[in-house]
Amino acid sequence: MTVGTARRPANRNVTKRPVTAYGAGASNIDIRLVARSIAQATVEVLAGTRPIQQLSRSLDAECFLSLQHRAALTREHALRSRGAQHIHRSPMVRSVRTCSISETVYEAAIVVSEELRSRAIAMRLERRDDLWQVTALEIG
Repeated sequence: MTVGTARRPANRNVTKRPVTAYGAGASNIDIRLVARSIAQATVEVLAGTRPIQQLSRSLDAECFLSLQHRAALTREHALRSRGAQHIHRSPMVRSVRTCSISETVYEAAIVVSEELRSRAIAMRLERRDDLWQVTALEIG
């Protein structure tokens, strides 16, 4: 006796609905790409492989100072626990989910994997002066 399984056609097209950002001049920008790049850069800042100044336009003042403080604490802890050796971490964004709150506000949940762990990142993005800026950032 053999068990048959339903076969899917090889040419089956899977389409995903694009999530485009709203606002003047932003109709072609996918908010998931913005969230992905900011999340990747944030984890690289915590790992010490990217300077935090590169995120100065993407984060509001409160998020920037909070991330700067956390990165400094992470560096101090790494120096105490590892000494002078530096482990290169290459984070990879695994998934990005976005939710539209309004035309100028989105919330995103991102999963980023590193060598030894995965992190969840939640952020709120707001359109300010024709630029997407993170106004709330939580890193697990």
